[in-house]
Amino acid sequence: MNTPVVNPLPKAVIGLVLLMVLAEAYFAFGASGFSSDPRGAAWRATAVQDYGFYGQVVDDALRLGRFDFDRMVRFVSYPFIHYTFTSMLFAAVFVLAMGKFVGEQMRGAAVLVIFFGGSIMGALAYGLILDDTAPLIGGFPGAYALIGGFTYLLAARLTAEGENSARAFTLIGFLMGIQLLFALMFGTDNTWVADLTGFVAGFLLSSIVRPGGWSQIVRRLRRRA
Repeated sequence: MNTPVVNPLPKAVIGLVLLMVLAEAYFAFGASGFSSDPRGAAWRATAVQDYGFYGQVVDDALRLGRFDFDRMVRFVSYPFIHYTFTSMLFAAVFVLAMGKFVGEQMRGAAVLVIFFGGSIMGALAYGLILDDTAPLIGGFPGAYALIGGFTYLLAARLTAEGENSARAFTLIGFLMGIQLLFALMFGTDNTWVADLTGFVAGFLLSSIVRPGGWSQIVRRLRRRA
């Protein structure tokens, strides 16, 4: 039996990236002028308005108890909408790279839990911590959650090998440093709050969804009880 040189991508990762690409293709088609809809050029802006995440969603839920579908769906729809093709491309590359690593160590379902868990927690932090009227869109909080999963797995491996587990945080430190550099040079928005929260959520979720993770947590709780 022939062993593939490169392990195939997990289906969950392919699905996430495919949704990003299809959304971008839809926007590009509308902007190309080939669409019969004269409003095609505004399809991206309409999607941002209808499916992007706004901090007001959290305020409406907490103050007014509004949990209708149109509001709640934004927690999981905003990662697939981007302002530009370049932004989508960078997010997709991170999801492919980190998702492949995480997916090879865990089940495909774990990749989805980490990606959407990080996206949801990132949106909550964006709405709770900030008072920003700008929408949150893009796959970066979910991608950072997968980076959190990657960091957790790498830290666990380094610990098992007797190495310094702090080395596992080199990637997130580098990325946060790059964001800080760009903020100082060009100014930036507040989406880094969602990105960093996504990373933390992904790191913590990985301890639960990794093989045997939940059973280990239950055993620890029983010992403490």
